[in-house]
Parts: sequence; C-alpha cells; structure tokens
Amino acid sequence: MTISINDAGHVANLARLDLSAQELATYTEQLNQILAYAQELNKLNTDQVEPTYHSIETGTILREDKVIDFPNQAGLLQNGPDVSGTSFVVPRIL
Repeated sequence: MTISINDAGHVANLARLDLSAQELATYTEQLNQILAYAQELNKLNTDQVEPTYHSIETGTILREDKVIDFPNQAGLLQNGPDVSGTSFVVPRIL
C-alpha cells in the first residue's frame, strides 16, 4: 500500500495543515516508508503470540470509595471567598 501526493494533500487539508509542495512530497515519502515497514512486520509469524490489549500487566487500580475527615478542613475552608458549612460556594454556571 502506498500513499499518493493527492492522498497526503487530502489528509493535510482535513487536518488544516498548510503544506508547501516540498513539505507534501517529503511527508508523502516518509509515510510510504512507514507503511513499507509495517508491511515487513506483517510477514512475522505471530501464531504463538497471545493477543493482548496492553503491553504492561496491571491489575485493577480501583479502590473502595471511603469518606474520610481531612485533618485541617477548617484551615482549608478559610482560603475560600464564600463558604457554607463544609463546602465552598461557587457561582452557578448555566
């Protein structure tokens, strides 16, 4: 698969890039080199490789949602311009 200068120009137009003819030719050549390398990777035998959705093994990072008291809540609330109880009062945005 190769990309023509017209294809690259179309993509540049969609991305709102104003490229000169020289830049367009350069990027077209570079994109074609990338695609050629990707075709080389398609030749690799991956039959014994298990599919994965991520390269790093991670567990779930979710934790139980607990309400805890902050040790200096009154001190933090002093920094707000308008406070009601234990919350900052902010203007309504609609």
